Amino acid sequence: MLSELKNSPRVVGVKQLRKAVGRDQVRRIFLAEDADPAITEPIETLAQERSVPVTHVPTMRELGQACGIAVGASAAGLLNT
Repeated sequence: MLSELKNSPRVVGVKQLRKAVGRDQVRRIFLAEDADPAITEPIETLAQERSVPVTHVPTMRELGQACGIAVGASAAGLLNT
């Protein structure tokens, strides 16, 4: 499922993800388990409210690599196509 992040339209980062979820543009959310819960918990709550499935990824580094970026990522999402 992580490979889909690299090859599909996506949004990376908490601010951009929050905006996209608010516009109902996200079909799946990925959250790093080692990210600060103060950052990821509000996104997870929003996902539940909007019925967007959430997948947990072990590390921020792994999530960043899956998104094709050189740094870690706390959150990312697959955009509706």
